[in-house]
Amino acid sequence: MYKHILIPTDGSDLSNAAIDQTLQLARTLGARVTALTVAEPLHFLPVTPGATASLRTDYEAHVKEDGIRILGAVEAKANAAGVPVETLQVTAGDAWQAIVDTAKAKGCDLIAMASHGRRGVSAFLMGSVTTKVLSHAKVPVLVYRS
Repeated sequence: MYKHILIPTDGSDLSNAAIDQTLQLARTLGARVTALTVAEPLHFLPVTPGATASLRTDYEAHVKEDGIRILGAVEAKANAAGVPVETLQVTAGDAWQAIVDTAKAKGCDLIAMASHGRRGVSAFLMGSVTTKVLSHAKVPVLVYRS
């Protein structure tokens, strides 16, 4: 059935629940997983060149540390479950595009992700990464909701 599952995560509680469920599925299927976290690039209005450089350096260090923490937790869970895992952190303006592109580049045959389930105006204003992945992915998408 599925041999390589992509698990996008933002480190949230809902994402962690999806990770736990997906690792159980992967173990049952004998599949491997790639865990992905997507960092948003720094968007700001420069004040001074020195301040801009410092802000960018601090932001990039924070994002890298956060990714290491998030992906390290996934790696530990996968290892405990006996599931082969690869971790990947990318920076992209559109998380949904990074997810779809990573699934294609890594040869994943399933994307398993959490949905925060925003509805109404907040979904319209913020957009839904999950909805966009569902619309654009060329492989099946399994959505976890709480």
